[in-house]
Amino acid sequence: MAYSQIVYQKENRVALITLNRPEKLNAYSEIMVHEMLEALSDSRDDDQVRAVIITGAGRGFCSGGDISTDFQYPARYRGHRLESMLEMRENFHQLVKFLWRFDKPTVAAINGPAVAGGLTLALCCDFRIAGESAKLGDTSLKFALIPDEGGAWLFPRFMGIQNALRMSLFSEVYPAQKAKELGLVIEVVPDAELMDAARQWAGRLADGPPIAIRITKRMMYKQMNMDLDNALEDAALGTLVTNYCEDVKEGTAAFHEKRKPDFKGK
Repeated sequence: MAYSQIVYQKENRVALITLNRPEKLNAYSEIMVHEMLEALSDSRDDDQVRAVIITGAGRGFCSGGDISTDFQYPARYRGHRLESMLEMRENFHQLVKFLWRFDKPTVAAINGPAVAGGLTLALCCDFRIAGESAKLGDTSLKFALIPDEGGAWLFPRFMGIQNALRMSLFSEVYPAQKAKELGLVIEVVPDAELMDAARQWAGRLADGPPIAIRITKRMMYKQMNMDLDNALEDAALGTLVTNYCEDVKEGTAAFHEKRKPDFKGK
């Protein structure tokens, strides 16, 4: 597929998706969303890809939805009294759900602003690494809009309900270090080192046992909404897959031979 609003690359078992509307601080559009879904689908289905990095071109990660003066709802919704609901439900919401259910590990490399839907996009990734000049927050209410891209569900899960309400109701945007203190990012690095840091994280994930990583990731997300009995049963069922993989033999052999394991995902 030829992409016009993202750049999609694969190297060393890591896929890199770069949002590519730098003139709009990578504000998302319907085209960008569909291209990201296509790239993520390819990454999911390619067994050679073991981790994914998402970042933005130019000065920003993602400034949220495109609200520029030339923005219009897609033609198929235009004029419909439910056009805003249909546009969200069939576009960005699909990306949020796809990323949240994506079972390979994902790293957001946050350069510049990640606000409103851009912050939601980052929070859908497993790890968020920010350059020191990055800014994260929710500016929806500044425009009398709401955090309709999934933020009202995601923000309290990462920063608690009081901090989430403060951020959204006061349209606050935080520098990278403050965002780390609030639980929105896991690491802050100098801007010039951002992509190297993201690649190091993704590379370590790509070197791990891919089947066990994917199952562990899904277990943790699912079990956030389970009681202990169901969580333990879910874990027991998972062993029926992982404990009989060839990677277990490789991991054990590498331990005894004092070498780095070479996991094949088998």
